[in-house]
Amino acid sequence: MRRAMTSAMCLALLWAAQADGAVRIKDLARFDGVRENAAVGYGLVVGLSGTGDSRRSLTTVQSISNLLREFGLQVPPQSINSRNVAAVLVTANLPGFLRPGDRMDVNVSSIGDASSLAGGTLLMTPILGTDRSVYAVAQGPLSVGGFRYEQNGTVRQKNHPTSGLIPKGAIAERGISPVLVSTEGTLELILNEPDFTTAARVASLINTEVRGVSAAAIEAGRVRVRTQNGATGDPITMIAAIENLTVEPGVPARVVVNERTGTIVSGGHVSLSEVTITQGDIRVSIDQRFVVSQPDGEVLIRPSRSIRTVVVPETSMDVSESDMQSVNLPQGASIAELVEALRGVRASSQDVIAILQGIKRAGALHAELIIQ
Repeated sequence: MRRAMTSAMCLALLWAAQADGAVRIKDLARFDGVRENAAVGYGLVVGLSGTGDSRRSLTTVQSISNLLREFGLQVPPQSINSRNVAAVLVTANLPGFLRPGDRMDVNVSSIGDASSLAGGTLLMTPILGTDRSVYAVAQGPLSVGGFRYEQNGTVRQKNHPTSGLIPKGAIAERGISPVLVSTEGTLELILNEPDFTTAARVASLINTEVRGVSAAAIEAGRVRVRTQNGATGDPITMIAAIENLTVEPGVPARVVVNERTGTIVSGGHVSLSEVTITQGDIRVSIDQRFVVSQPDGEVLIRPSRSIRTVVVPETSMDVSESDMQSVNLPQGASIAELVEALRGVRASSQDVIAILQGIKRAGALHAELIIQ
């Protein structure tokens, strides 16, 4: 009994080791046609406490006049003087599958000279797609994660009060139903990170694990799946079976460096050839002081118009050079070992970034170096 349990545990550990690094296909790719769609609308936010657009925003006063006309009130734009209204743009991302009545979040941003949208309510605003059709209608109170208060030239502000969010503030008026399987019985997987190795592994795995389909990698970022005899009977079950398969992606060797923050992020499979790094610096210190030169006593006995107090600059310069320090790395060293060795010689973040750029130019860094 104990031997059977031990064998089972060994098999479980072996499976876990083999599954290490494997990722579901649904996390690596998407099916062609299933994607979000950008939408935008123009509207008015009302109920502001004197922080809305001024009369200089002609778009806002004209919009208020047009809105009142819809309710039977004829108010010319030049007669409107209110700081409680702001013109805004409303943006949303329509999901790949959309049905009438579905709700979604919307972002609201000021386009005038309003100082804050806090406390405002968005009036009914149509959300338009790229085909200029109305896909949703947004309305509701704004959630603004900031504030701005101003009095006598003193301003206190937190975050960005001219932009806000309405959770579930839009209601879909039109549905979106993408075509998953073509009339020829094919559907395509689009990889998030195009890679020939990953595409080939995905195609091979689908051919092995899913019955009734044949897959082929068309290019680095696309895998075409063809159903048996071109049938399109139950595409949802087939898609669910494909996207839950796990495959180990071919991760490219990359090193990402952020010069502003000094952050270095290294991916897998990054290696270094044998390299020697010598680092040293020269520091130049220049100090300038201004000294007041007064006339001496003998000159003061015989006054003249040309005699006066003079400010004379005194400059001192000091040059110091630190000792050269060397770091030797063996073949196959990792970025972590390189950074640790450089930290040991007290190299700064900017020095580490400059050294990485030099190693890349020398051909000893076998990875893509991305500078942000």
